[in-house]
Amino acid sequence: MGDTQCFHCGDDCDKGEIIFEEKFFCCHGCKTVYEIFSQNDLCSYYDLQQAPGAIPTEIQGKYDYLSNNEIVEKLLEFNDGRTQISTFYIPHIHCSSCIWILENLHKLLPSITTSQVNFPKKTVRIVFEAEKTSLKEIVILLCNIGYEPYISLEDYGEEKKKVDRSLIYKLGLAGFAFGNVMLLSFPEYFEVEEYWLEQYKHVFRWLMFAFSVPVVVYAAKDYFISAYKGLRSRLLNIDVPIALGITVLFLRSTIDIIFDWGSGFFDSLTGLVFFLLIGKFFQQKTYNFLSFERDYKSYFPIAVTRITQNKKEETVNVYDIQEGDRLLIRNEELIPVDGILISGNANIDYSFVTGEAEAVKKQSGDKLFAGGKQLSEAIEVEALKSVEQSYLTQLWSNDIFNKDKLGSFKTLTDGISKNFTITILSIAIIATTFWLITDASLAMNVFTAVLIIACPCAIALSAPFTLGNVLRIFGKRRFYLKNASIIEQLAKIDTAIFDKTGTITTNKKTNINYEGSELTREEESLLKNTLRSSNHPLSRALYEMLSEYDIMPLDAYEEHLGKGIEGKKNEQHIKLGSAEFVGAKRQDTAESTSVHLCANESYKGKFLFNNSYRNGLAQLFRNLSRDMQLVIISGDNEGERERLSKLLPANTKMFFRQKPQDKLNHIALLQQHGSNVMMVGDGLNDAGALAQSNVGIAISENVNVFSPACDAILDASKFEHLDQYIKASKNAVQVIKASFILSFIYNIIGLYFAVTGQLSPVVAAILMPLSSISIVVFTTVATNILGRRLK
Repeated sequence: MGDTQCFHCGDDCDKGEIIFEEKFFCCHGCKTVYEIFSQNDLCSYYDLQQAPGAIPTEIQGKYDYLSNNEIVEKLLEFNDGRTQISTFYIPHIHCSSCIWILENLHKLLPSITTSQVNFPKKTVRIVFEAEKTSLKEIVILLCNIGYEPYISLEDYGEEKKKVDRSLIYKLGLAGFAFGNVMLLSFPEYFEVEEYWLEQYKHVFRWLMFAFSVPVVVYAAKDYFISAYKGLRSRLLNIDVPIALGITVLFLRSTIDIIFDWGSGFFDSLTGLVFFLLIGKFFQQKTYNFLSFERDYKSYFPIAVTRITQNKKEETVNVYDIQEGDRLLIRNEELIPVDGILISGNANIDYSFVTGEAEAVKKQSGDKLFAGGKQLSEAIEVEALKSVEQSYLTQLWSNDIFNKDKLGSFKTLTDGISKNFTITILSIAIIATTFWLITDASLAMNVFTAVLIIACPCAIALSAPFTLGNVLRIFGKRRFYLKNASIIEQLAKIDTAIFDKTGTITTNKKTNINYEGSELTREEESLLKNTLRSSNHPLSRALYEMLSEYDIMPLDAYEEHLGKGIEGKKNEQHIKLGSAEFVGAKRQDTAESTSVHLCANESYKGKFLFNNSYRNGLAQLFRNLSRDMQLVIISGDNEGERERLSKLLPANTKMFFRQKPQDKLNHIALLQQHGSNVMMVGDGLNDAGALAQSNVGIAISENVNVFSPACDAILDASKFEHLDQYIKASKNAVQVIKASFILSFIYNIIGLYFAVTGQLSPVVAAILMPLSSISIVVFTTVATNILGRRLK
């Protein structure tokens, strides 16, 4: 029975086999999991990967401690009583089928809302309904399907990261073996005829074989595993030719020493693996560096209002928040830290965290979680801890609410490397066939050298290193991108759409005049407190202009997107916004931006805003107009049309009185006609348009306008340099193309010497990582030069 393998886990059924639907299982656990997959239409899992791994045999009672609420709270990163979120470290995650099954957990357990895998970190983030399941049930489910999570309460709070040193061990082993094999090969190199060397040359050859075995079995195993998985999935990945070359070298060398045909190529074999691992180590170190730069140094330009001990309001960076600070969170603002609600009517939207759009009402004393968005009046929150930047990064990148814009977007690497492996294998086979006929002694060397010298590592590294370095450079200049692929999309933009208020205008220099009847002290106090809850640029400007009044909680507050705001306190009622919204009898005149005021159903007057445009606006639009179509879309009236017409290029299109849905529809229409659209907004009323565009950029000034719907965040002080970032993106793509050309030149020259039999495998193994390193150096230097040109 030992020859019979379990259909699910792949273990031998040596203790008795269970047959179900003509399939063999080693235990009832494997049979049960297969039944679960079968009942939930998940049997395609076995098409992706056979024998996904052993299932823990003794889990009964192991996780009883997860029934303890205190322990569970430490493991939960979010818990509002209905929805809970926890992230688990799963050591067994290793391939695409693991990702597939872990992201389909909701089919196995309907109470799981979503599950997202972070493959590099081997974690899965699970969102589930607390009323229908528990953390313990989810952990047991993970164990039952072969993905037992690693849970350590001691390490949890400190968030210690386990360092994977396996590559260093493999590199050390390969280097040790390579050095010793080279030493043992010296007599063969120089063909020294000496009695003792001749007497013991067979011993030396078998010693070289002994040194090579662990190199092939352990140090090079990742290449074999990757190639095997690719072939099983009917994909020819870049590790197939490498694994084939190592196999051919080892078998040929072993046959040579068995039949005493020569000393083989063990020096080339160990050298190949050693230099491959050096290139891999260099690549890993550079990736880790870029990841560090991305995760911990690219701070978002977000601020929050902190209330001081003397009741004054000050704007501070979110990373200056300390435990115990009292924060003011306005309507549409994101809560940056976990905190306790002190005052105000909290109506929190956690859709950015959980995907659930239904708002949750909270009372004074309730705990509020970071990532929630306030949908009502301003509230005061006491911070329970400081901001974790990694959490904001995770929230920004959360695909729960952000549609996949990359679904139909093909990168440069995808297009170029698609048939690369097939081409190389074809050249290797043709060249080897030729040499088998011409000179069979060189055939194997040619075959191996071709596979090694044409390794597509350099091509594969070009885009990641170029885009990663540009991402870091942009971050240092306060232009923050969600991911590196946004750079390639920026390079393709042919249409730029700008919101007006808060985007091309700034509220720091706005002049405001009031025309209408005088307000009573009660009306002005209610107006001030109503404006305090709003984050709209005009509201913030007007709030700063009005006299100081005592802060008071409102009985009701509501903000109508694209229309206005209203607030109530006792018998007093204020409405502020467009003429239509407040019920004004006469419409706006096309002289300036105006905001109308109605108090207790009585029209009072209007505030006239003489907009102050951002520095360098005219020059920015002139620069952009050379390569793309420019559009202004605003929800305001046409009061600024004439002024903008004089300020901006003549071909700039302008649309006014546009609601948020109108902006979205306009972008969608342009995209239907083949345009690649960039939307630049303030992140408030523009969330839908930012999400619809090919690239959505949110301008951040001095308020917490963090919008996960956007693809990039641009500090307002860098607005006038936006054209430089787009130009740098285009130049980055040119750098990638140039590195591709350089890599192809390497391959063509190398292939010439390889197919003509003039290149030994060990020299090819040395040249291969050198070509990769030279590509990385080229892209790094080129992108750094681009970075120096940015302001």
